[in-house]
Amino acid sequence: MKKQRNWDWSKILSGFVFVSLLVSAVFVAIRLVLAPSQPHGGDFERLKSDYVLMLVQCVLGMVVMFLPGVISRRLKIEIPSGMMVLFVIFLYCAIYLGEVRSFYYHISSWDTVLHWFSGAMIGALGFSFVALFNNAERIPVNLSPFFVAAFAFCFAVTLGVFWEFYEYTFDGLLGLNMQKFALEDGTQLAGRAALQDTMKDLFVDAIGAFAASLIGYISLKHKKGWIERFQIIRKRHSTK
Repeated sequence: MKKQRNWDWSKILSGFVFVSLLVSAVFVAIRLVLAPSQPHGGDFERLKSDYVLMLVQCVLGMVVMFLPGVISRRLKIEIPSGMMVLFVIFLYCAIYLGEVRSFYYHISSWDTVLHWFSGAMIGALGFSFVALFNNAERIPVNLSPFFVAAFAFCFAVTLGVFWEFYEYTFDGLLGLNMQKFALEDGTQLAGRAALQDTMKDLFVDAIGAFAASLIGYISLKHKKGWIERFQIIRKRHSTK
């Protein structure tokens, strides 16, 4: 009788996304050399700054994909496959589909959906970290469900703010348009319109974080078990 093969979908998906980013990085590097620095007028064409943004995002995406494994080994924790799948899907949607395939420009709500998703995912991650320390064997903390949920919310919103810091900084240093202060044809927005993308991102991050924190609070308070499938756990030491 043949043994049934158990597919590790998180590793398969991670491999697919990594190859997609690697191929995209090579393609973008070639296009970066050939692309013009300034618009020539007429039909829209991508500039060097557009390809610099794509290349930076692809390289950072590949680097970030190794972080969960490094963190897992350093801190001796296990990251559930469900959390890894969501993480990899987010990278694919944000970098490959969003930047390389221009979904940010072609689908008006694409950035909003991703920020909501990231806010909820980071909220669940913050919730998971606090729950991990709360259930520590050596130092019992016994935090209330409300405090855990509040910390998870603040954790997610803070990371959202730091992400906007990152976008603002590299937009200035490399002449990018991550904060979408300019249209696809290079026309720069002014006044309230230029702030709209950043403020919308922060609001959506907060809404996603609140949703994850509320679900986590109900799960802890009433022992529903909803959060366990995404909860980071400590590795158990094998005894001989």
